[in-house]
Amino acid sequence: MPEKLSPQGKLRIVFMGTPAFALSSFLALAPSEEIIAVVTQPDRPKGRKGILAAPPIKTVAISKDIPIFQPERLRKSKETIEILRGLDPDLIVVVAYGQILPEAVLQIPRLGCINVHASLLPKYRGAAPIQWAIIHGALETGVTTMKMDAGMDTGPILLKRSLKIAADETSETLSPKLADLGASLLLETLSELKKGRLIPVPQESRLATLAPLLKKEDSWVRWESKTLEIYNRWRGLFPWPGTTTFYKNSRWKITEMAVGGQNIRVGKPGELLRLSEKGLEVATRDGYILIKRLQPPGKREMTPTEYAAGHPLELGTVLHTEEI
Repeated sequence: MPEKLSPQGKLRIVFMGTPAFALSSFLALAPSEEIIAVVTQPDRPKGRKGILAAPPIKTVAISKDIPIFQPERLRKSKETIEILRGLDPDLIVVVAYGQILPEAVLQIPRLGCINVHASLLPKYRGAAPIQWAIIHGALETGVTTMKMDAGMDTGPILLKRSLKIAADETSETLSPKLADLGASLLLETLSELKKGRLIPVPQESRLATLAPLLKKEDSWVRWESKTLEIYNRWRGLFPWPGTTTFYKNSRWKITEMAVGGQNIRVGKPGELLRLSEKGLEVATRDGYILIKRLQPPGKREMTPTEYAAGHPLELGTVLHTEEI
């Protein structure tokens, strides 16, 4: 790379991706290139009943009669690696696959492996770039295509496109925007690849930030934090793993919140201050958060006023969090 190809010629591509985020890129490639195989994560239990569910990419690949491979760990699956080698692809495209590719796979395609990553690299390297950008209060993010190497999102950059983050954006609303932007950038990247105009640019590692995989225990609110930090964290963690806290012995999932007051001291962090039609005011380190909707255990989502109609709600009580 660069290597000039026929713009009309279809690339034989192995696509690696798993969640809904990868669908935009997959569907964008399908009409113009030849997807010869899909590698995705294994089916996983989902919901309270633990019923096995197929990854979104698998469902679409089945409808298009594309061969599918689901190794538990690609690095240890010699059989899958040999199959991929036998397919002799021109290119491997990776979009939110969920595993680091071993060197043996990176060396298979003659044009290498291209990744679509949901951040402006080298910022937010890792599994959850969309969530961490919002958690950190970033005003801008974007997508990057890069030529993959053996590191985690460390390969040289091919193209970038940026996107503003709205003040009320959540990871749920931002993700599809970045997925569509990534699909568009991927097509542009392949077009430039065919014309021999791609020049990989090494990342400046000194500017790198990390976006590690989120865990269920990351959902607990830290009420001693600043108001805006709590709100940004809620935005980044919505809808998963969500935002949770304890009112006495009842675990609440906070499904909607807003910034109340800032730069004031109104109570002990986590203290319930006031209930109104606007929501439930909860003290923070420097002001208060407004809980607008919550979900108690085994119940539907509701407003704090609706909750108070059926449960005693004692102002002055301090919401608490399990130790992480």
